[in-house]
Amino acid sequence: MDCKRIVRSLKQDQFIKVDNAGKWFEEGSAIYAKEIKQNIFLLFIILKDIEIENIQALIAHFDSFGSIGMKKPEQVMFYLSIRDKDDLHYFEKYMKISDN
Repeated sequence: MDCKRIVRSLKQDQFIKVDNAGKWFEEGSAIYAKEIKQNIFLLFIILKDIEIENIQALIAHFDSFGSIGMKKPEQVMFYLSIRDKDDLHYFEKYMKISDN
């Protein structure tokens, strides 16, 4: 899986990179967030492990944009761990269905 291509795509889709200053996401994780409704955010968390690159996708409710990366969300509404191309394909299908 090409994480660099995914990060470029996130930046083009107006996702903002958020500092990971809390303890909820693993240290060294890159967090990209976009507000999709008031205080509801679509997050992509890119975990960098020695052996694998793992991306987590979340739809979560935070009390504000500033609390992302600082504390746990108030509610997680959707979670997907993307470890290979099949997982990414399922997520793309989910997003297309949601857009209709």
